[in-house]
Amino acid sequence: MIWYVIVLIGLSWLAQSVLGFFQIRHFNRKYAELRKLGRVAIGKKTGLFKAGTVVMFAIDHRNTILKAEKMQGVTVFSRVKEMKGFAGKDLLKLTTDDLSKVNKLTRLAIQDALTSYEIISKGGELKVRKTWLEMLIPSKSN
Repeated sequence: MIWYVIVLIGLSWLAQSVLGFFQIRHFNRKYAELRKLGRVAIGKKTGLFKAGTVVMFAIDHRNTILKAEKMQGVTVFSRVKEMKGFAGKDLLKLTTDDLSKVNKLTRLAIQDALTSYEIISKGGELKVRKTWLEMLIPSKSN
């Protein structure tokens, strides 16, 4: 009986790994499409028990949004989809009215994209956030 559970867990892990690979490949293709249009500002809001959200804005040299897309969900079946209502607007001048048309997680991801874009455009470097696992297990370099 225990072997069935072990095999089931192994097959589940393998299935999630394969499906995760296809999700990342889909995301990378969409990113490459946006990159062909111009620079890309990316923001994310991860949810521990909620849907995670990643937004991508293709922008021109004047920070005008050419195309906006997002991926939101809790499973490996989430796909990148177009966000309507952002094309033609200035990324750095998005209003609260623009942001009120999307859900809270998307709004937070957009704010992360704006923050990241401002840091990078000023020549700064983004700080890598620790995962929950890295917070639980202290590293030897600390």
